[in-house]
Amino acid sequence: MEHDHSHTTPDIPEGTETAKDPVCGMTVQVGSETRHAAFQGKTFHFCSEGCQTRFKADPWFYASGRAAGQETAAPADAQYTCPMHPEVIRDEPGDCPICGMALEPMLPSDEPSEELTDFTRRMWVSTAAAVPLIVLAMGEMVALPVRDWIGHRTASYLEFVLATPIVLWAAWPFFKRGWESVLNRSPNMWTLISLGVGAAYLYSLVATFLPGVFPEQYRTGDSVGNYFEAAVVIVALVFVGQVLELRARERTGDAIRALLDLAPKTARRILPDGTEYDAPLENIMEGDRLRVRPGDAVPVDGVVIEGRSSLDESMLTGESMPVEKGPGDEVTGATINKNGSLVIEAGKVGADTVLAQIVAMVSNARRSRAPIQGMADRVSAIFVPTVVAVSIIAFIVWMIFGPEPALVFAIASAVSVLIIACPCALGLATPISITTAAGRGAQAGVLIKDAEALERMAAVNTLIVDKTGTLTMGKPRLTDTIALGDLPEADLLSLAAALERGSEHPLAAAIVDGAEAQGAARQEATDFEAVTGKGVRGKVGGRSVALGNAAMMKEMALDTAHAEAEADTLRALGKTAMFVAVDGALVGIVAVADPIKESTAQAIDALHAQGLRIIMATGDNERTAQAVADRLGIDEVRAGVLPEDKKTLIDQLRAKGRKIAMAGDGVNDAPALAAADVGIAMGTGADVAMESAGITLLGGDLMGIVRARKLARATLRNIKQNLFFAFAYNALGVPIAAGLLYPVTGLLLSPMIAAAAMSLSSVSVISNALRLRRIDL
Repeated sequence: MEHDHSHTTPDIPEGTETAKDPVCGMTVQVGSETRHAAFQGKTFHFCSEGCQTRFKADPWFYASGRAAGQETAAPADAQYTCPMHPEVIRDEPGDCPICGMALEPMLPSDEPSEELTDFTRRMWVSTAAAVPLIVLAMGEMVALPVRDWIGHRTASYLEFVLATPIVLWAAWPFFKRGWESVLNRSPNMWTLISLGVGAAYLYSLVATFLPGVFPEQYRTGDSVGNYFEAAVVIVALVFVGQVLELRARERTGDAIRALLDLAPKTARRILPDGTEYDAPLENIMEGDRLRVRPGDAVPVDGVVIEGRSSLDESMLTGESMPVEKGPGDEVTGATINKNGSLVIEAGKVGADTVLAQIVAMVSNARRSRAPIQGMADRVSAIFVPTVVAVSIIAFIVWMIFGPEPALVFAIASAVSVLIIACPCALGLATPISITTAAGRGAQAGVLIKDAEALERMAAVNTLIVDKTGTLTMGKPRLTDTIALGDLPEADLLSLAAALERGSEHPLAAAIVDGAEAQGAARQEATDFEAVTGKGVRGKVGGRSVALGNAAMMKEMALDTAHAEAEADTLRALGKTAMFVAVDGALVGIVAVADPIKESTAQAIDALHAQGLRIIMATGDNERTAQAVADRLGIDEVRAGVLPEDKKTLIDQLRAKGRKIAMAGDGVNDAPALAAADVGIAMGTGADVAMESAGITLLGGDLMGIVRARKLARATLRNIKQNLFFAFAYNALGVPIAAGLLYPVTGLLLSPMIAAAAMSLSSVSVISNALRLRRIDL
C-alpha cells in the first residue's frame, strides 16, 4: 500500500539504530518489526510495505543509488477538468462551476469512474422505487386499480414514503449542482432539473398532507392528486441518461487508453556486468542499456547499439511495412521488434518519449474548444433563463385560461418545460465529437493539436507544401553516372566518390553512398580543396580530378557545350547534374536527385479531388522545382523562396480570401506553419516545426494530409448534425411541453415523457459522435 512521503521524518530516540529507506529516502528506526530485504549481501530497511514492494521489483536500481536522481513526476491524471469547459482545471474531483458536470481526469485511466459507479447505484434505486409508484398512480389504466383497493389517502402516503428517499437522497446531486449554478450565476441543465423535480415534489407534499388548502374541484374525496410518481420517474430517467452519457464519454477515451497500453510495463535492463533482468518501465533512465527481444515492444525511445532487426512502426506511421534497423538507427518506444534481438541505449524516457507526447497532444485536443462551440455557448447562456421564463409564463397562462383543474395543468406544463429543455445535448454536441475525432486521428497517425485546427482544416482550400522532405524523401541519392569519353563509368564514379569523401555538402554523401552501393573501387584523395559555390578538386591516384558545376569547368577553361544537352535532360527530370574533369579533360557527368515519396502522387490526386489548390514553395532552383511539379500535377510553383518569403506568400493569399494550410518539416518552415490558418508538420521533421503546427502527421507523407482533411470535414459535419439535433429538439420540445398544441390536439406532454425525451436527446448526440470512431481514413 502506497503512502505519502511528503511528511517530515519522525523524531528518532538517541542511541537507536537507524537506516535510510533506499526508495523514499526517509530515515527508518531499525527494529525487529522493520520491513527489510537483502540484495548483494546487504540488508536494506523500509518505512512501509509500499517501498519494500517497489524495491523488490527493481533492487539494483534502488541499491545502486540511481533512484536518488530520479524526479518523481506527478501522475498524468492528477488534475481534473470539465469535458465541456476545458478552462476549468482542479487538483481534485468535483463539479464544474459553469455547467455542473463532474470533472474528469485530464488523462483517461483504467480506474472505474466514481461518478458512473455512484450514478448507476442511484439509477437502480430510483428505478426500483419508480415501478411501484407508476403502478400506484396509473395502475387502473392496465386493469390494476390499486388506489381503489387501498384507498386514495393511503396510496398518497405510500407514494410519499417511496418518493421521499429518491428525491432527498438519489436526486441530491441534482439539487447540489442546481444550487451551485445559482451561486455561480451560471444557470445550466441542473438548474432546470432541480427546479422541475423540486416543484413536482413540493406540490405533491402539500397535496398529500394539506389537501384542505386546495379548492373542492381539485379533491377526490379527501385527497388531492399528486406528482410523486412524476418526480421519481424524472429522477430515474435523468440517471438513465447520465449513466449512458458517462459510459459513452468513457468510450471516447478508449483511443488514448489504447495508446497508453502500447508501451510495455517493463524493460529488460542490461547491467554493466552483463546480467539482464526485467525492470519497471518507470525506473528506466537515459543511458540505460536495454535488450529488445523478438516480438517485444521497444520500451523507450533510443538508439540501436547492437544487433539488426525489422520493426513494425505502424503505430506511428500507419504503414504496415516493417522498417530495418541496425547500429546507429533511432528506435521509438512502443514499436514492435519483429525478428532479431536488439540492444538499445535509452534516450528519451517518461514524458519525453514520442508516445507520451502523442498521448499528451491527443489529450490536449480532447480538452480544446472549437470556434463553432462558441455558438452553442452563447445560446446556452441565454437559453436557461429563457426556459425558466417560458415555464413561468406557461404556468400563468394555464392558471388563467386552462380548464379545471387549472392548477394541475399549470404545474404539469411548467415542470415539463423545465425538464425537456435541459441543454445537456447542446453542451455535449461539440466536445464529444472533438474527443472522438482526436482519438480516431491518433490511430491513423494524424495528431490534432487543438479543436480549432481541426475545424479550420475543414475549411481549407489552398495547400502550400515544401518540396524537400515533404514531397520528396529529403535524402538525395545518386541516380546517374554518364561517361563522356573512354573512362569507364565505374572508374568515373570511383574518382568522384574519392573527392566527395572530403566534402560536407549534402550531395557529396549521396555520391559516396551510391559508389559504395555499386561496388566502385575505394580510393583516397589528396590536396583536397572545396571551391565555394562551384565544386571540389584534388588528386586521386596521382591524377588531377575536379567535380562541380559549369562555372567550375569554365574556370578550368573546359568547354561544356557538348555536355550541356545531356545535363539539361537530367535537370528536366528534377536532378542535379555535376561535371567531372580528369587531368584537364571533361570525362563525365554524375547526377543526384531527391526521390519523390511513393505516396506523393496519389496524395496530390486525392487532395485535388477534395477541391484543394496546391502550391509548392521551395528554396530549390526553378528548373528542378518545376520538374517535380510537372511530374506531380502541382498547380503553382514558387521556387528560390526564403523562409520569410513563405510567410509573405501566405499573407498575400489570405488577403485574397484563401484559407491556407501549410505543410513542412524543417526549422525554416516554422514561421510559415505558425502563420497559416492550419500548420501541418511532417512527423519526420524538426521539433520546432511540430511545435508551430496545429496538426502533425506521424507518417511524414502527404497521405496524412488527405486523412486529416477527411477527418476534419467529417468532424465538422458531425458537430453540425449534433447541434441540429440539440436545437431542433429544444425548439420543438419546449412549445409542446408548454401546451401549445393542447387547444388543437388536446396533447399535453407529461413530465415523465419530457424526462425520457431529454435523456434520449443526449444519447442521440453521443451516439452520432461515436460514429467518428468508425470513419475510414
